[in-house]
Order: sequence, then C-alpha cells, then structure tokens
Amino acid sequence: MEFRRLGNSGLVISELAFGNWITHGAQIDEETAHACVRAALDAGITTFDTADVYSETRAETVLGKALAGQRREGLVLSTKVCHPVGPGPNDHGLSRKHVVEGCEASLRRLGTDYVDVYYAHRYDPAVPLEETMLAFADLVRSGKVLYVGVSEWTAEQISRAAGLARELRVPLVASQPQYSMLWRVIESQVVPACEREGLGQVVWSPLAQGILSGKYRPGAAAPSDSRAGDDAGKGFVDMLVGHWMKDEGALRAVQELAPVAADLGLTMSQLALAWVLQNPSVSAAIIGASRPEQVKENVAASGVRLEQDVLDRIDGILGDYVVRDPARTG
Repeated sequence: MEFRRLGNSGLVISELAFGNWITHGAQIDEETAHACVRAALDAGITTFDTADVYSETRAETVLGKALAGQRREGLVLSTKVCHPVGPGPNDHGLSRKHVVEGCEASLRRLGTDYVDVYYAHRYDPAVPLEETMLAFADLVRSGKVLYVGVSEWTAEQISRAAGLARELRVPLVASQPQYSMLWRVIESQVVPACEREGLGQVVWSPLAQGILSGKYRPGAAAPSDSRAGDDAGKGFVDMLVGHWMKDEGALRAVQELAPVAADLGLTMSQLALAWVLQNPSVSAAIIGASRPEQVKENVAASGVRLEQDVLDRIDGILGDYVVRDPARTG
C-alpha cells in the first residue's frame, strides 16, 4: 500500500480507502463486513470512510465494531453529516444544532473520541455558510474533529468555505466527489479550486458502481451477486449510473478496456483504480467490498503507474460516453 498527503495538510492517508456505503448494515451481514475490514487492514489500508446516513446509521455502528481493538492512532477515520437521520426538522442539514449533535452521535456509534476528517456531506443552501463553518471550527477546537472536508460541493462553494476556514483557522483539507474514467465532472472547476485552496480529492465510485469492473455486459442481466442485482443496491446503481447501464454502446465500450488491462497484467477493476490514482490531485480512492476477495484484488492497484499511451488508449475507447459537464457536480 502506498500513502499520500491529504491535500496540503500534514495528514497521511492510504491511497486506497475502505468505504462502507450500501454494504455495511444493508447489503452484507455483519460477519462478512468485519471480514472485509480485516482484509483491508491486512492489505495496509489505514483510511476508513463512512457517513451517518449510510444504512440509516447502521454502517457507522458496524464499522466501529469492526475496528474495535485497533490502534486508533494508526487509523484515519472519516464520517459525514447533512443527510436526514431522523424525522425531525433538525435531523438534517448543516445547522449548528445538527452538525454538533450529528458529530456526537457519530462518535458514539463509531466508538471513538474523535474523527480524523468530518465531511459536510452536501452543501446546505438553507443555512448560512458562516454558521456551518463556525460549528465545524468549534468541533475542531474541542478535539472531536481533527480536519474538515466537503463532499460534492461546487468550486464556488469550496472557495467560499476555504475563505471562512482561513479566518476561523480551521483545517479544511478534503473534497469527496464522484470521480472515475466515465465521470470526470470535477476536472475543469472543482480540482483547480481545490488546488488553489489546498484540498485533496478523496474520490468515491472510482469503478462507476461496478460498471468499470466489466461485470455488467450488454444484453445480459446483472449478476445476482452484484450491486445492481441486489435489492439493497439496485436503486443507487440506477440513480447514479443508470444511463450507462441502459446504453449497450457504453457497456460494449467498457468491455473494450479488458485487453488494455490484460496487456498490463491487471484486472479491469485494478485498471480503473489505477487510472483515478494517476491524477495528482487525488489523495485517495474509496473502494467498497461485499467480499474480502474484492479488497485483495483492488489493493493491487496501489502503486501502479500508467503511461500516457495507455491513458490515451482509454480515452479513445470511452470517447463520448465520458461525462465532463461541471454543472453535474453535486
């Protein structure tokens, strides 16, 4: 496993992070979830990502139990706040009340005294940004949060938050956007803004919800053991990548990446992860797993370097199926 600094901060993270969205507390049983976490630890992954909203808060609890007994100083643990976690009017958003109470609840579920990175899971237009950033600042000063991040924020929102973070002396260091060979909407605006402000990218869905693994074939039903073939994950797959799943041309193009991967001695999943990690603005790519073997396969992408002719070959194959519109951020 190789390691990178998170943006311009001093925090060092594994370039592959383990995330438990959809899987823990929903798609797989707790014993399998713990086995996946152990596989990640055995492979040298030190960075773990979750959120309060994942599996209606159960994902945090499962991850906390899976990491119990590990040396806390050797882990980088991240969670998020914003999406609804209850029925009340203050059970969502980025108000001071919800940010502070959300953090306290996440710490209890995770079984820890602090989180290394606390993300604003989305931008909240209903709350003054100053209120949100002051709440994060107070959590940092209390020692319950070490660093702050944002997820799926636009370049303009990131720049405004970074200005406030400087005034409040808060370490805003991370952006967590969707990013893959097929989804490149951050490249033209978000990445340059983050480079100016010192934020690193910790990207999610680097396999485009499994499409880039090659498991979804044109004209064929989704495998029963895949995310799209599972009731717990199918809705999210449809929402995020349904347009590609329904486009046989896109699925055929993805299959053409197989010989590119084979020429390099990689699986298609490893190629997709290696591609994401070629971007110097990416501090880490988040991988998920429903089986320990998937973790073992994916970690082999760490340290792989792709030459420019390989990158050009990938671009030629995927062509117009790549989404680049920065307006799709969020």
